[in-house]
Amino acid sequence: MSTVAIYADAVSTANKETLRYGVIGTGMMGIEHIRNLMQLPDTEIVAICDSNEKSLNRAASLLGNDALLQFSDHRDLLAVEDIDVVVIATPNHHHVEVLLDALETPFHILVEKPLCTTVSDCVRVIEKESLVGYRNRVVWVGLEYRYMPSTTELLRRLEQGEAGSVKMVSIREHRFPFLRKVDDWNRFNRNTGGTLVEKCCHFFDLMCLVAKSQPSQVFASGAQSVNHLDESYGGLVPDILDNAFVVVDFENGVRGHLDLCMFAEASRNEQELCVVGDVGKIEAMVTESIIRIGLRQDGVGKISEYPVEMTAPYAGFHHGASFMEHVHMQECVRNARAAEVSLRDGLRSVAIGEAAHRSIVENRVVKMSEVKS
Repeated sequence: MSTVAIYADAVSTANKETLRYGVIGTGMMGIEHIRNLMQLPDTEIVAICDSNEKSLNRAASLLGNDALLQFSDHRDLLAVEDIDVVVIATPNHHHVEVLLDALETPFHILVEKPLCTTVSDCVRVIEKESLVGYRNRVVWVGLEYRYMPSTTELLRRLEQGEAGSVKMVSIREHRFPFLRKVDDWNRFNRNTGGTLVEKCCHFFDLMCLVAKSQPSQVFASGAQSVNHLDESYGGLVPDILDNAFVVVDFENGVRGHLDLCMFAEASRNEQELCVVGDVGKIEAMVTESIIRIGLRQDGVGKISEYPVEMTAPYAGFHHGASFMEHVHMQECVRNARAAEVSLRDGLRSVAIGEAAHRSIVENRVVKMSEVKS
C-alpha cells in the first residue's frame, strides 16, 4: 500500500449511523470481539480474516451473513474500502506486522493487548502512527480490564478522593492456567512476550491509572513452577511463567505490587484490587463484583461493602469489560475524540512487563530507562 494518500483528509466517521468492522484474527479473542460487536446497535461486521481455515469458518458460521467477506491474508482485508474500524486479534507476535500495514489505511483500529511483544516493536508502531497521522483516527489498545464493573467503580471512587492521596496499589491475580490456543502459540515467550507482558500488561495499566504517574523502576521474582511442564511441542517444553511477585515504583512515590499465580483455580475472585491512601482503603473484588471501603477515621474493622451491577448485555470472558470497551471506543470514533486507551498506554504496560522479566532473569532492580526507547 502506498503511504502517499495517508496525509489526506481527516477520518470522517464522526456521527456516522452504522460503523462497519473488519476483524483480523478469529481465534478465541477474535470470536469474543465478534460476539460483543453483535450486541451493539448500528454496528456491522463486513469482513473477517484468519490464516486458520477452521477459525475462519467458525466465525463465519457465528455471523451467518452470506455477504460477509472472508480472507486468509490480512492485507486483502485492509484493501476493502467499505470498512470503518479494524479489530486486530491475531496472536501477539503478529501484532506488529498487521498494525504497521493497518496504519497505512484510514481505518480506526482496535488492537488486542499486548500492543506488541517487545518495547522496540511498540515504538515502531508509535513512530509509524506519528508519521502517517490521520487526524481524528482512533487507535485503541485492548486493555479492557479498566472497564470491569468493580474496577470502574473503584477508579470512580478514587477520583472522588474517597481514599485520599493514593500511596499503594496492590493487585492479586489468582486464576487457572493459560488456555490452549490455535497451534499452541501461547506456550512460548517468543510468541507472547512472556507472561508478564502477555497477561500482566492489564495490571500494569491499572497501576498506572491509579498512581497517575510514570513507573521509575521494577523488581520481580517469578518462575514456572507447576503449569505446562509435562507438555512438549516439536520437542520444546513451554517456557511461560506461572507465578510472580512484581513491585513497581512510580515517580511520585506510589508503589505498586502484583501477586500473580496461575495455578490457583480454587479462588473466590480471579482479580482483587486494593488501593490505600492516607484517608482510607478501597478494594475491588472482580468476580464477586463488590467494592469494600474502610476509612482510617472509623477505626479497625469498620468496613462498608457495596455490590456493583454489570450493565453490559453480554458478559463474555471479562465480566462485560470487552463490551464496554467497544462502547467507549465507538463514542470516541463517532465524536472525533482521542482514544481512552492509547498507543502510549500500550507501550507503557509492555515496558513494565519487559522490565519485570529482565529483573527476574538478572535478579536485580531494573530502571525503566533501561527498557524504554
